[in-house]
Amino acid sequence: MKRSIFLIIVTAVFIISCNKDENTINNNNPYLPNYPVNVQINMSFPAYSNLQYPSNSAYVGGYGVRGIIIFNTGSGYYAFDAACPNQALSSCSTMTIDGINAVCACDEKEYNLFTGLANGAQYPMKQYRTSVSGSVINVYN
Repeated sequence: MKRSIFLIIVTAVFIISCNKDENTINNNNPYLPNYPVNVQINMSFPAYSNLQYPSNSAYVGGYGVRGIIIFNTGSGYYAFDAACPNQALSSCSTMTIDGINAVCACDEKEYNLFTGLANGAQYPMKQYRTSVSGSVINVYN
């Protein structure tokens, strides 16, 4: 009886301590606020049709902190905020796309869109979740 109760308690603690969302993305960055994002990008529209091909990206303004950069990795899609992750918000803190990199105009750091990382940077790019349904990419947090 004692063994059964112990097993139940251990199992309950294990289940409670498990992360319910395996795709949780850590966005603890003191420079960037957490705004809710829920947008659908239709790749059949001309502005986003290049997202159908690997290593292509697109900028979508009006969402997140400074807009969203969506990138086709070849095996899925990543979505990052276009705000420079290692700079306080300012007139130069919106990144631009340069091939497979996003460049911050404030410090000229280049962030790889496959990883969201830049050499020597403290924080990675702020990432959002993505899912695909047909030709529509859902970006959310």
